[in-house]
Amino acid sequence: MSLTMTEDEIDEFNMLKISVDNRKVGESETADDNCQKNMVENHEKVPLEDTPFSFLKSLIPMMLTDGLEEGRKRNNKVIEFVHPKELKKRLDWMEISGEGTEDSKLLDACADIIKYSVKTGHPRFCNQLFGGMDEYSLAGSWLTEVLNTSQYTYEVAPVFTIMENSIYKKLLSFVGFENGEGIFCPGGSVANIYALNIARYKRHPEIKTKGMAALEKPLVLFTSEKCHFSIKKAAILLGIGTDYVYTIKTDARGCMIPEELNKRIEEAYDNGLEPFFVNATAGTTVRGAYDPIDKIADVCKKHRLWLHVDGAWGGSALMSRTYRHYLKGIDRSDSVTWDPHKMMGAPLQCAVILTRHKDVLKQCNSACAAYLFQQDKCYDVSYDTGDMSIQCSRKVDVLKLWMLWKAKGDTGFEKDIDNAFHCSRYLAQKLKRTPGFRLLDEPQCTNVCFWYIPHSLRDQPETEEWWQKLHRVAPAIKKKMMEIGSMMIGYQPDGKYVNFFRMIVTNLDTTEEDMDFLVDEISRLGKDL
Repeated sequence: MSLTMTEDEIDEFNMLKISVDNRKVGESETADDNCQKNMVENHEKVPLEDTPFSFLKSLIPMMLTDGLEEGRKRNNKVIEFVHPKELKKRLDWMEISGEGTEDSKLLDACADIIKYSVKTGHPRFCNQLFGGMDEYSLAGSWLTEVLNTSQYTYEVAPVFTIMENSIYKKLLSFVGFENGEGIFCPGGSVANIYALNIARYKRHPEIKTKGMAALEKPLVLFTSEKCHFSIKKAAILLGIGTDYVYTIKTDARGCMIPEELNKRIEEAYDNGLEPFFVNATAGTTVRGAYDPIDKIADVCKKHRLWLHVDGAWGGSALMSRTYRHYLKGIDRSDSVTWDPHKMMGAPLQCAVILTRHKDVLKQCNSACAAYLFQQDKCYDVSYDTGDMSIQCSRKVDVLKLWMLWKAKGDTGFEKDIDNAFHCSRYLAQKLKRTPGFRLLDEPQCTNVCFWYIPHSLRDQPETEEWWQKLHRVAPAIKKKMMEIGSMMIGYQPDGKYVNFFRMIVTNLDTTEEDMDFLVDEISRLGKDL
């Protein structure tokens, strides 16, 4: 390609230059031109090299001490709970005005933010499927923010592109995919959307250009009745529709029944529908149930259906030789959702979709934007991963996981995962031995579900009225728990079961003593109900 201008091009350029040079203010400048000129002349900006970062230097010690160190101490509160209307009054600095705010007031605001926020790194924060705080992973998260780039081309994220490929290879090896691929995405819900999208593309690639109207029969997918709600949301977003999400019955422990799956698939065929996708859950949200992946894979093989495993929560059991048996058959699946920000302890957000089908992510999602994915770059453009993603700008989520994994190694992670499972089993046994507690069932993942029965309800006939009274116990104890800030643990009903506590062991620093405290604290708070 010649970079030399022709004579005609040179003449045209010179004429344009003369025209610009001869332009006079008042003849051709617009009001906007004058405005822009005045703004430039009157603008004052502190040179970058003179910026002292004094605000950050004041804030970082507060973050480390009040936010991190104090937030992890067991004798400190998990939360300084205030009701919404009162909190709005206390946060009287919230509204943004036309003028800026001095640093001292911003620091005061930051102190309030820390004070009234939930300390999710606290060992007694057991409310969600995430928790804890690892210093190496936090360092990776902070360094990510300092470097502030987007993960779509090697051009702007060279180190992180290489790092992502390394982490994908590692995760794929634990799943058992020899030649697969993956992409980081904002949470397990989005990972499940990816899975459904690439499965649909793999079956009907014409949908990418012609849409769902190209199909002769409606597509139908199958999932456990206890699956995560993101499966239904994915069906909504992709135009499949919730009527075509067939939920499969579960057994007494909350696991999908493969025979019921096979039955529903055959019913769908008989009704003129086109089955294409089965979602198996590895660790349900409430009870931590693992669907029997190997048996479900047999059904999928029989009907030639895509098998996806939603291992957002329970997938980290793959790190443990003791507990990975819960995911037997996962290597037979087509795709897997895995959230390292859950049981692996990485800060939010850190989630990935993995698939055994090489290149399907790019084939399905690419839009070939010429301004980003030029094919004549000065490097191997196969390292540009942006067209594999449904996003353009994509957060760098890999560094916090890499830093965490590099520090711990496989063996360190295995010890942490084993400890989490051990603590859940320890708690289950303690609950069975302690008067006033009733275990809903033996834990599979690290979810421990149970009722606390106060003295007023013990040794009473378990009538419908009795169960309705028990239904109100968990919310009452949770209210006290929040008000004093001693711990946070979730509760919910589930099908025929009235409200019960759902203890989640996800903080990798959890100990047996924390389990003892939980039992004692619930007993103390609920004894007079």
